Amino acid sequence: MTISDLSARPSRVTAYADARAVLDQPLLVPEPAADVADAPVGSLSWLRATVARFTGDAQAHARRRAHAEAELARLDSYELRRTAAGSAVAADDRHTVVRILAEELGLPSPEAVADAVVTVSAGYFGGELTPVQAKAADEAVASLLAGIAEGEGTQDLEAAAQRIGLLVQACDATARLVEHARRAAPDGFAPGGADALLAQVLRQDPPVTALRRRALADVCVGALELRAGEAVLVDVTAAQQGAPAGGDRSDPDGPVHDDPAVLAFGAGPHRCPGRTQALALAAGLLERDDPAALVTDAVARALDLVATWTAWDGRPLAVEERVYTPHKVIRRIADHLVDHLAELEARLVGEEPEPDHWHASTTTTPADLAPFTTDDLEEARSRLVRLGRIWADRLGALTDTQLDRSPGQGWSFRLLAAHVAGSLDYYAGAVGRLGTGAQPKEQG
Repeated sequence: MTISDLSARPSRVTAYADARAVLDQPLLVPEPAADVADAPVGSLSWLRATVARFTGDAQAHARRRAHAEAELARLDSYELRRTAAGSAVAADDRHTVVRILAEELGLPSPEAVADAVVTVSAGYFGGELTPVQAKAADEAVASLLAGIAEGEGTQDLEAAAQRIGLLVQACDATARLVEHARRAAPDGFAPGGADALLAQVLRQDPPVTALRRRALADVCVGALELRAGEAVLVDVTAAQQGAPAGGDRSDPDGPVHDDPAVLAFGAGPHRCPGRTQALALAAGLLERDDPAALVTDAVARALDLVATWTAWDGRPLAVEERVYTPHKVIRRIADHLVDHLAELEARLVGEEPEPDHWHASTTTTPADLAPFTTDDLEEARSRLVRLGRIWADRLGALTDTQLDRSPGQGWSFRLLAAHVAGSLDYYAGAVGRLGTGAQPKEQG
């Protein structure tokens, strides 16, 4: 099929194989920004003309994308997720996403950055703006550019534009992903938690339902022949229905395993470089909604690994500068649950938390080196499940105000729950899954 009328509606691609072929073709690019050579530096038009997202030229796109990828490489996905899980529920998700990213990138005045980015996002993808909105967007871009230049002491305007662009692109898209996930699971997570829910939503109800590409030159993609300037529309939802099952497990440490069938983040040379960070933030925002479940789910994940530790061969496992054994991990998990629970209870009644004197992970005791038996497994399961339940009952009895504006010095209780859950994943992961081991028992 050949398209000859440049004013015609773009051809619509619905088959998965055709969609991948379109997205993988370097001559098919996202809709380039209009010719704005005279746009003032610091305006919305200048931003759109300068970011990689709307750059058609391959060399300029690669250079600009490299700037964005360098910024993203500075971000720790675990910290993004933990911070999002501990954030206040009253805030706009878009604002929260940008504020966290701004903080992690070390930008000055993260709250002001988030306000400006939300304003810019209304017209960033080419949406129609009123004169008042357009003026506000231009002023917001100018303020962002000035803040980045001041904070970094740099005159590299192109690099600064990429930083602004990645913040704007994360703003609405991540919030929509969270919205769709809440819609899919109004009663909370099913087994697999936030990660499994996000994987399901990305396949079945993605926040991005269509991807538009325009031909830089005459090109043939399968049966589709496009002339330079013609557009093609990838129907993401339809294409994913015929996608192959399974995914690429090449990134086992990511918040959601890479699944080539998911096209909401694009594919090929223009694939969204911030996928991992967006998923970490989305997972954290979902976990924030129910801090009690966050802790009990972490206990369940830990016990899933603990159930295999009867296969331990007696050799301590080195992690960074410390060593761990099954008994040592159980000790650290229980101590962490007890320590922060004691802190929470003390702060609730207006007392100073009792300082802890744990030797923690710096010491490996003779008891830590003992064999890990089936009896030890059953004891650990009984202990940790009950501690997790105490946490859940206590957190469940608190209001959102108490969780977000908690009494006493220290993290909010919502952030404290996120920290505890993360610590359980860390300690259990220090030993990991060993052999086949015993299978977890259902708790009564």
